[in-house]
Amino acid sequence: MARWGVAAAYVLLTCLALGVAVVWQWRSPMIHPAPWLVLEPLASHLYSGGVGLAFGGLVVMLTPPMVDRWQWVRNLHQELRPIARAMSPTAILVVAPTSGFVEEILFRGLLGPAVGLLPQALLFGLVHYLPGRSRWVWAVWAMAIGLALGVIFQLTGSLVGPIIAHTLINGLNLRYLRRHDPTPPPPRLGGLLGLRGGNPTGAARGCCGRAGES
Repeated sequence: MARWGVAAAYVLLTCLALGVAVVWQWRSPMIHPAPWLVLEPLASHLYSGGVGLAFGGLVVMLTPPMVDRWQWVRNLHQELRPIARAMSPTAILVVAPTSGFVEEILFRGLLGPAVGLLPQALLFGLVHYLPGRSRWVWAVWAMAIGLALGVIFQLTGSLVGPIIAHTLINGLNLRYLRRHDPTPPPPRLGGLLGLRGGNPTGAARGCCGRAGES
């Protein structure tokens, strides 16, 4: 039931953001008021969607090799893993798109044009601050992702791409966090101590028996 409460909270936040955007700025937060590229509405959404899909796929594709290569990424993975393991696959399917949608509406669609690219990314990173040894690593990583998503929004003029990228990253990386344990397995001992399920005593007797027979 908790996953539905989280989803409901995200839906309420989305409605609030849409209402604030319409009343305060009198515009749809799905469309940037001053994009770098001036495109037709359909072309803007299609281009944004393609860029967002490529960016989200790139982040997801690079995550496993980064976890394998760098210790600071493994530390972050280990600290975030309990959150993902507490979520069922159904919960991930619910939370990934709802969180991606509402956070893009709030930070990119609403705050981005109002405060600028860097401030919205900084706020996005601070919101992702969590207790733990890797708290600032996670905050800086979220800030970098928020900046990239903000650039996609301002470049294309459409929030479709950032929503797609955010949802893809949330869903697939939560699934990866839940399933992958980066802790290396304990080394296996050689010799008689390395026998698993065997009979070291019997083996020793066999050796001695053979030695006595020779």
